[in-house]
Amino acid sequence: MNGKRIPPYLLVIVGGTGDLARRKLIPAICRLREKHLSEFYLIASGSGKKHNDQTYRDFIARSLEDEGVDLREIGDNLDWMYYQSVGGGSIEEYKVLADRVIQLEKEHNLPGNRVFYLAVPPSVFPNAIKNLGESGLNKSNGEIKLVVEKPFGQDLKSAQELNGLVHGYFDERQIYRIDHYLGKETVQNLLAFRFSNAMFESLWNRDRIERVEITVAETVGVEHRAGYYDKVGALRDMIQNHLTQLLTLVSMEVPTALEADDVRHEKVKVIRAISPISSEDVVFGQYTSGAVQGKEAAAYVEEEGVGKDSRTETFVALKLNISNWRWQGVPFILRTGKRMFKGITEVAITFRRPPVSIFRQFSINDIQPNKLVMTLQPNEGFDLFFKVKEPGDSYRLSTQKLHFQYSEIFGRIPDAYETLLLDVLRGDQTLFVRADEVESSWELYTPLLSHEFEVHKYASGTWGPTVAESLLDGDKWFTV
Repeated sequence: MNGKRIPPYLLVIVGGTGDLARRKLIPAICRLREKHLSEFYLIASGSGKKHNDQTYRDFIARSLEDEGVDLREIGDNLDWMYYQSVGGGSIEEYKVLADRVIQLEKEHNLPGNRVFYLAVPPSVFPNAIKNLGESGLNKSNGEIKLVVEKPFGQDLKSAQELNGLVHGYFDERQIYRIDHYLGKETVQNLLAFRFSNAMFESLWNRDRIERVEITVAETVGVEHRAGYYDKVGALRDMIQNHLTQLLTLVSMEVPTALEADDVRHEKVKVIRAISPISSEDVVFGQYTSGAVQGKEAAAYVEEEGVGKDSRTETFVALKLNISNWRWQGVPFILRTGKRMFKGITEVAITFRRPPVSIFRQFSINDIQPNKLVMTLQPNEGFDLFFKVKEPGDSYRLSTQKLHFQYSEIFGRIPDAYETLLLDVLRGDQTLFVRADEVESSWELYTPLLSHEFEVHKYASGTWGPTVAESLLDGDKWFTV
């Protein structure tokens, strides 16, 4: 989020042969190299020993072609990319990795700036963090940074333990807990939208807003993640991080400045102001067979790697109340699910209705409220819905909208990982989650993990179990 010059860096991807590295991280890095990264090198580490530097480059070249990156077009032969096996992940193998890092830094005359990116399953985090520290990779004459993917912990206790382990080897200023949703252009522009447009900020409170809905809907099922997902579920996988992050940015107070700590202070204050969640305000669901966008879809319990009697939730809707002066009494309703009718991520703000209709003589007794919708994907932008009179002698009101879409004005929008990796290299932690924020979030949701919720079935290709509408107090979801 700033134009700070980027010094030379060596990026070490732990898990460099996995899907995240080859489908997201490395394509993002290749695009960044075109504009920002003149002196940048990468070591991919993995458990396999079949690769050397050249075979790994060939492997990545094929993956990049699948992701639409034409290396010939950008004149890149990937000679800045290296591979080092860490085998079973022992300390001895990490010491070999450390020797390779030092060798490449000398070879390319690098100042010791290093980024370690843990693109591995959460179960591997502790071992990787410990070995990075014990092998001495966390110490050099340059800047050292550690990037950790979500989920950060499985509950409050495990998050606290993981924070304790990380802080044994890295300072908080070196740690970047990444949530790729925060790298989306519309999410970042939430701050600009709110705090540079006084017309909206003056309406951003319980006097003018009736309800806030945050929806992250996916058409995909568990795909190849069943072994992980069946132990986690939607509450841990999506609500505790992605949707809660969106909630904090929508509802936070004005920060003192657009600096990392100022923004993150306000986000933590929001989470700590949320009242304990009543079990009556939570709905769990699990998809059954159906059709998604014209294609047949199996039930969750029929997915490979999922037990036939699994009660893991693939859908969660819950209602939160932020007990502060700005938001007291305004329900924030979070909804996420897999195998939904369509894939969309949006924040829908419903404003309060006029207290009295002056159009009763025209049989207009109930004026529908104005709505502001911020779409994060698939078409990033903003829509404001308002009322106008239709032309003609009769008095009829029609809902119209003011529309803005980023791609229509600015063209291609940087991928979320491009934005976040660039911020890591620049040392901007604004869009990354701080230790106390992680723990505060888990403190809010951990009590729900031990509660035995009924898991309502919903057909694939729908908007989830209909019982979730009970959270809207008789109203309807904005997106159905």
